[in-house]
Amino acid sequence: MARPSGRPERPAARASGERAAPAIRIREGTAADARACAEVHVEGWRWAYRGLLPDGFLDRLSVEDRERMWREGFAEPGERVAWVAERDGRVVGFCVTGPSEDADADRATAEVYAIYLRPEVVGTGVGRALLEHATADLRRRGFRRATLWVLEANERARRFYERAGWRPDGAVNEERIDCANLPTVRYRVEL
Repeated sequence: MARPSGRPERPAARASGERAAPAIRIREGTAADARACAEVHVEGWRWAYRGLLPDGFLDRLSVEDRERMWREGFAEPGERVAWVAERDGRVVGFCVTGPSEDADADRATAEVYAIYLRPEVVGTGVGRALLEHATADLRRRGFRRATLWVLEANERARRFYERAGWRPDGAVNEERIDCANLPTVRYRVEL
């Protein structure tokens, strides 16, 4: 998934009008981050999808299963990059990007595969800084646009993306989660 890039780590600035938070640092993730990313993944899903997905499904999410997934992902060669946000030395969020996997995408189209935060940092500017850092990296890598998929019913996430300049591009799909097919909407931004 992520390969050491040699890029310098940078402190992330917080967006204006958001609650003050301790400084964060955004860096490229490594296999050593697998457990922390798994914890963020499970916490993020439970917080973001409560009321959108069945409680039983969310309660059964396993950090151990996600950790295995992250370890495998970090070991895979490829163009995916996982960015992690740290606050006080603790991983509080991640964003995974790479080439778009959509059938209608050209080589200049990237994708944000996932972005999740620990609930306590939502609204502090960490997510915005992480998304901005990840899309700036995509731009540096030569991509001209990026897409992402979001659950249609996830209004909070949709507002977040729209405030960051992303717009629905008309593509819709369904994602099978647990025992339900849930409608998803594709968002796009020019880089």
